Amino acid sequence: MRITENFNGNWLFRHGFDAARAGVVQEGETVRLPHSAVELPYNYFDETEYQKPFTYQKVLDWRPDFEGREVSLVFDAAMADSVVYLNGKEIIAHKDGYTPFTARLTPHLIEGENLITVKIDGSENPEIPPFGGQIDYLCYAGIYRDVWLKVASPVSIANVKIETPDALADAKTVTARVFLANPQGLAISGALDAKIRRKGGGDVAASSVAIDGNEATLTFSGLTGLELWDIDNPALYALSLKLTTAHGEDVVTQRFGFRTAQFTPDGFLLNGRPLKLRGLNRHQAWPHTGYAMGRRAQEKDADILKHDLACNIVRTSHYPQSKWFIERCDEIGLLCFEEIPGWQHIGGETWQQESIANVRRMIERDWNHPSIIIWGVRINESQDNHDFYAETNRLARELDPTRQTGGVRFITNSEMLEDVYTMNDFILGQEEMPGNNRGRVVLRDRVETTGITKPIPYMITEYNGHMYPTKRFDQEQRQAEHVTRHLLILNAVAGDSDISGSTGWCMFDYNTHKDFGSGDRVCYHGVLDMYRIPKFAAFAYASQGDPADKVVMQPVTFWARGERNIGGVLPLIILTNCDYVEVTFGEWPAKRVYPDKENYPHLAHPPVVLDLRSVTPEEFGTWGRVWREGTFTGYVDGKAVTTMTLPADPVPTTLEVVADDTALRAGEKDAVRVVVRVLDQCGNLLPYFEEPVSLVLSGPGRIIGPAEHTLKGGATGFWVEAGDEKGKLYLTVSTRRLLPQSITFTVS
Repeated sequence: MRITENFNGNWLFRHGFDAARAGVVQEGETVRLPHSAVELPYNYFDETEYQKPFTYQKVLDWRPDFEGREVSLVFDAAMADSVVYLNGKEIIAHKDGYTPFTARLTPHLIEGENLITVKIDGSENPEIPPFGGQIDYLCYAGIYRDVWLKVASPVSIANVKIETPDALADAKTVTARVFLANPQGLAISGALDAKIRRKGGGDVAASSVAIDGNEATLTFSGLTGLELWDIDNPALYALSLKLTTAHGEDVVTQRFGFRTAQFTPDGFLLNGRPLKLRGLNRHQAWPHTGYAMGRRAQEKDADILKHDLACNIVRTSHYPQSKWFIERCDEIGLLCFEEIPGWQHIGGETWQQESIANVRRMIERDWNHPSIIIWGVRINESQDNHDFYAETNRLARELDPTRQTGGVRFITNSEMLEDVYTMNDFILGQEEMPGNNRGRVVLRDRVETTGITKPIPYMITEYNGHMYPTKRFDQEQRQAEHVTRHLLILNAVAGDSDISGSTGWCMFDYNTHKDFGSGDRVCYHGVLDMYRIPKFAAFAYASQGDPADKVVMQPVTFWARGERNIGGVLPLIILTNCDYVEVTFGEWPAKRVYPDKENYPHLAHPPVVLDLRSVTPEEFGTWGRVWREGTFTGYVDGKAVTTMTLPADPVPTTLEVVADDTALRAGEKDAVRVVVRVLDQCGNLLPYFEEPVSLVLSGPGRIIGPAEHTLKGGATGFWVEAGDEKGKLYLTVSTRRLLPQSITFTVS
């Protein structure tokens, strides 16, 4: 049977690479993967520190179970230009930094110690996408995803493509196209047995077929009583395959789901049902470690998008992302727009051939994920290139005719070679540009943008972002405008049947090259900061969720008399999914205010807006000299479901330290996020508390990044990473003015 083992531990790492010494064990730091070659500061760093070669080495001891078997290393990804050596001999070179590759060791293994050496070159090689031009994100060097040792029969299962051609029928069909690996070119005969199983156990169907070549197709028909995969019920099934030949047995299991997904000129259909897509773009980056975070952190981002931000789709900007992230999207019902690596620049012939290969690698890795509904086969925001994009589309359709293609652009009247015209629309915000006489336009007209008069499938793939970068600790009025811009576009998209949906730019702030961002190598484009702590704009998305799942009520204010220009807090936006809100200002009687359907008629849950339409200056104390406490109570179905009190005189009362979890796994480089906030006497964040906090951790683990933080806007975050040993981790967080707080983690 196949053996697949984690191969992440006990690598020797060093800066630089010497090909002449690839067969010699060199001195270095012992590290565990996933690993970032250089851990950068939060901001104001030099990104060229990782743009050079690095060496990873590990000894693989010969084992009796290698005899007569195929032995290989599977790299989930490494950034970027990778070369693998075995005992000094080059085995494979792989240039793409975002997709898996396999180093076949079998012909070169010796009985005894075998030295694996991996060269990782973080230089921005102009022949490798996305390099060659400017890039508004970082491509951190390192073996930043998992590596696996695979021991399999000489003939094994290489891949399987599962299709559900009649998913909406009562009696369903499954076809499985199975590809075999036969690197030695052996004669093949035998059988392939398959079962479809429900999640949690229970067989659905079985089938088998004789094998006489390197490919086989299985068909299951007449399947009844099966559930559809949907965003509210992401039902998954497992196809288990057993290959039996004279060369041995091999077993593989692959998850899949029954669903249909179609972009039409009248909107997007999931399982034949109209669904307005609402989501955000996501980079796979974290402070300090860059790309190198493990399974938990990847899954947590999907959970935040789905459960905290009420999104139903994510775009993997601008490259294929971790399998753990995609698998979590499958599990929780978060749709996914996946695209090939690139940012604006199209290189020469070698570059383009590598990009076309990226299309193949992306699709062949991910074609069984029900969450993925469209392939992005155009370089993000690039100019037209007919021959290049004709080929990326042709290949995508050949590999996977079950999904449509999209091509993200920001130029108008672009040639449409894809199935869906996907557009980055940044018109909102251009009213501030010199010479603009159009006023505040929220979205461009589809026909004006595309130059195509006939109805076509159309989706907005980016908006806002760099048009209005906003820090979590910016002044209240800027944050209120930030919120308004997101609301305006969400409302416009929701009300336009020509638009399938939108993904805003972007989920969270991210590190970038020196030519972008706010001068400190951070793009403050997110609705969350880099620690995934929400800005007010995050609640524009969260408030569109069902209150039965999570009640949301967030006034967009720091509740201070003199924070805004002129003074007061009106107009005051309250982001909520409640039916109405009762507001009490000091001793004034409670005022009931309903959602603003006048300005946001298409949102499922418009914000409640307090302005001169709903309150008078006198009853809200706008011009008074004495500031008062404010209380906001949200009602659903006539019942009070949430209350927030904003004190007139806030004082720091509590140092709140909250971990996403306290149970960690040893030997997996498992990391959990911790968020630190300073709260007032009513439990609200103090937005201008910016004193230092000290972090002390004891036990088998580490704090990622510095042990001293300065609070930004009253909060900060960090990740605690478990080591290789089991035990307890003791974290203490302290600040000068408040009582310290402690958390105990169990590492098992």
